[in-house]
Amino acid sequence: MSTIKLKRTLEEALQKPNRSIAFDREKEEMRIENSDTKKGVTVALGGILAKFEGNVQKAAEETIYYVNEALNAFDESGKKEEKEKRIFPVIRSASFPAEAEEGVPLFFDEHTAETRIYYAVDLGSTYRLIDEKLMAKEKWTAEQIREIARFNLRSLPLEMKQDTVAGNVFYFLNSNDGYDATRILNDRFLKEMSEKMEGDMTVSVPHGDVLIIGDIRNETGYDILAQMAMSFFAAGRVPITALSFVYEDGHLEPIFILAKNRPHKD
Repeated sequence: MSTIKLKRTLEEALQKPNRSIAFDREKEEMRIENSDTKKGVTVALGGILAKFEGNVQKAAEETIYYVNEALNAFDESGKKEEKEKRIFPVIRSASFPAEAEEGVPLFFDEHTAETRIYYAVDLGSTYRLIDEKLMAKEKWTAEQIREIARFNLRSLPLEMKQDTVAGNVFYFLNSNDGYDATRILNDRFLKEMSEKMEGDMTVSVPHGDVLIIGDIRNETGYDILAQMAMSFFAAGRVPITALSFVYEDGHLEPIFILAKNRPHKD
């Protein structure tokens, strides 16, 4: 009789919308788990009652505390896993602030003379840049963030539009997901694009919401590229750099487009 009373007390105290509770009458065991993750706790009611010498109230108090602590820990673990699925690198200009508004240092890596790699947790309609305070709270190391971000980056779509101007081919990636320019960090993607080139391969990230890859097949192409990059840079909500890069053997070299279409590597 005490077992049934304890069962009812626990069911009433532990029931929540995202939990499921099952009772094995034969074993006198109760299973409480998160309905989404299926992680949970199994409690032997007979053993609990024996421990507290049949005192249902004390047995219930102990069990409720133990189960809630365990399930909350599972929930936090799940939330952390979900958060890590939303970590992405973010390309910004080399002059972008190195600290958050509160003076907390942001976590970033150097990329080129013109660009830096910051890291962000995607929140849907916006994102939060990762700073040292958030890293400490989540117990993330720098290497973990880099590895997770690069992995997540590869999951982003790579649909490009193509345009031909004066014999030169330009590819535009403009999905407006906040990470268009960031695709410049997808080494596999850049390598695959380089295999399609007939001329020099250039990469431009004038602002955060566009990536331009050029197949520059004649000298006029460099003038077109310079005008295009400057136009996008001036119109961008998050400007990065009006300079473009030559991609060769896996490396990016900033170039200045000089008079008479002659490119000059920085």
